[in-house]
Amino acid sequence: MTKPTLVLLHAFPVNSSMYDDVRDPLGMLCNLITPDLAGFGEAGLSESEPSLDVLAGDLAALLDQHGVGRAIIGGTSMGGYVAMAFLRLHPERVAGLILADTKATADSPDARANRLAVADQVVTAGSTDALARAMLPNLLGATTQNSRPGVVDRVRGWIESAHPEAVAWAQRAMAARPDSLDDLATFEGPALVVWGSEDGITPRSEQAIMRSELVDGEFVTLNGAGHLSAIEDPNGFVAVVSPFVTRFDA
Repeated sequence: MTKPTLVLLHAFPVNSSMYDDVRDPLGMLCNLITPDLAGFGEAGLSESEPSLDVLAGDLAALLDQHGVGRAIIGGTSMGGYVAMAFLRLHPERVAGLILADTKATADSPDARANRLAVADQVVTAGSTDALARAMLPNLLGATTQNSRPGVVDRVRGWIESAHPEAVAWAQRAMAARPDSLDDLATFEGPALVVWGSEDGITPRSEQAIMRSELVDGEFVTLNGAGHLSAIEDPNGFVAVVSPFVTRFDA
């Protein structure tokens, strides 16, 4: 039996390195693809107008390069938004969904305005240092901040090394994203919703909304993890994702 393909899309404003600690154990069960989204990590800046549809198109092209027709599409935070955009544009290519610490609702007017303001600020400053200081208290859970200094340092480094233009592009793309609840409601495949109990950015209520829309959805909580559960509790993340992945044939 061939292994299924699993794509894990990273959160904002980090890169695919957030999956370093889960890559080996999950890679034993599936063909794991963890791309950098446009402008982050090793990926070049996008020349297109900001839209999550652009990132979904990049993912479709990447799967084509790998010769993959259908895959389990997963993502954390912004990566989850891209996964849902991919579902909307290419539903026939989604075998299953993993949505970690993300939400399917569109931004409120205030949240949208804040994203656009942050986009302007990082471009004007030419730096993401202030963004790192502002985001870290909410991006990582209290347990991580108090007892996992190495994780805090790694995440701070990723944010500070992010390209300001990439950060701005991503913020503008996320600000323009639509509600994805109807897309989840029409998806008939298996889905896994993962939430860190100390997530200070996406509340449990948003995870419950997604779970209620899914035909075949499972909801699991990782205690002691915040918004970046795959790096804050990699063992727990692997423990919940592994049995889900093994449900699939390639």
